[in-house]
Amino acid sequence: MKSILIIEDDPFSIDFYKYIFKKASLNCLVQDDGDAVIQMLQSNNINLIIMDINLKNTYLKGQKIDGIGLSSYIKRKEGINHPPILLVSAYRSGFLEGDFLKDSLAEDFITKPIVDFNQLINKVNRFVNN
Repeated sequence: MKSILIIEDDPFSIDFYKYIFKKASLNCLVQDDGDAVIQMLQSNNINLIIMDINLKNTYLKGQKIDGIGLSSYIKRKEGINHPPILLVSAYRSGFLEGDFLKDSLAEDFITKPIVDFNQLINKVNRFVNN
């Protein structure tokens, strides 16, 4: 079974992802601690990361970090699995200062609220079925 790591700290969003991915027969792991995420990428076969940009309670090595910073860290970190990353944001790509997709090194993004479930599942399938 394909595994998706959800990096999210909003309980409502977590429940949403669990429900959607259970229906799609995908294993859904949830984490919001940066250090635990890195450990998971060292030991688990993760096929895709879905990460919120606005992580309010996420820390890596004792420092607060957002989704853009954590995504970039994961992509640059040696010795861990580097699955594709799908960022989730309430902001549109051009709205944020700079190019968050380029800065994060993530493969793609989707905007919140997610109202088109088929678009989300299509993006997820595109990455996990490669």
